[in-house]
Amino acid sequence: MVVGLALWAGMVCVCPAQAKALVTIAAVGGNPPAMPTVVDHQERVGKVLEYWQEQLGKVLPHRPDLIVLPEACDRPGGMEIPDQLAYFVVRKDQVRDYFAAVAREHRCYIAFGMKHQQPDGSFLNSAFLLDRQGRQAGVYHKNYPTVGEMAAGIRAADAVPIIETEFGRVACAICFDLNFDELRLKVAAARPDIILFLSMYHGGMVQSYWAYTCRAFFVGAMGQLETPCEIRNPLGEVLATSTNYFNYTVARVNLDARLVHLDENWEKLAALKAKYGHEVSIDDPGRVGAVLVTSHHDTLRADAMLDEFDIERLDAYFDRTRAARQQPGNLLK
Repeated sequence: MVVGLALWAGMVCVCPAQAKALVTIAAVGGNPPAMPTVVDHQERVGKVLEYWQEQLGKVLPHRPDLIVLPEACDRPGGMEIPDQLAYFVVRKDQVRDYFAAVAREHRCYIAFGMKHQQPDGSFLNSAFLLDRQGRQAGVYHKNYPTVGEMAAGIRAADAVPIIETEFGRVACAICFDLNFDELRLKVAAARPDIILFLSMYHGGMVQSYWAYTCRAFFVGAMGQLETPCEIRNPLGEVLATSTNYFNYTVARVNLDARLVHLDENWEKLAALKAKYGHEVSIDDPGRVGAVLVTSHHDTLRADAMLDEFDIERLDAYFDRTRAARQQPGNLLK
């Protein structure tokens, strides 16, 4: 619903904005299919590389800045644990090296999920982010593997790294991680611009909850073709999605956006829109009380626009409410 404001029209922002705020993101779903048991592991590696060459060929014409692939995307389906371990020994870094070559050739970041062995013989389930030169920009190790994963030798990590990129701060989560508030709160405290979710399961409304409570854009790449890859804004709204026809989605996303509560800001937001017109959009999802203010201005960032009209950010308003609650006479004893 529009209440004297203007919605951010469409799934993908096409208005002019600062180059560093605009990023083209692709999320690709699916994983290499199962192969006959008679296929040796090096041949499996070759088939995996062929599979991803075909899949990446679908999104590279869009000239993405960032490609997000699913969890465990470098192994064929249908493999029992002992077979997986033997495959990993042969695979080594071959798939990772291929992704690095693609990132280098096409000048894009690539995030992908891979299980890999540690010197002590244990395994980690990790999300790697490669930069435009094919170098490792950062890596996140799954904090909450399933009980079954841990029984099979996957160790849990505890670190929540934030990966600095040219287009913003990036956090990651992998599959079962999405169920744990302990992790979500750590991610929210780190204030990333984008969360990359590499997974075998979708998470449904929990994706939107993470996006909103972490105040971040959220990109989900699903290993199951039956579940969509989606790109969400910090309100949890879906900006772009894969379909039953296409296993990928691509969106041009404007990261220069801030969440604001409507309380005490109705007139200020109207004045902001009146001055900047199409150079600012104010997206109201309804029923939440918060809106997303996005700058499409060539030189003026969203923060500068909000400062100009003394518009308080969402978290600052919530913090002010917490402080007021502690004032004498406001808290029931």
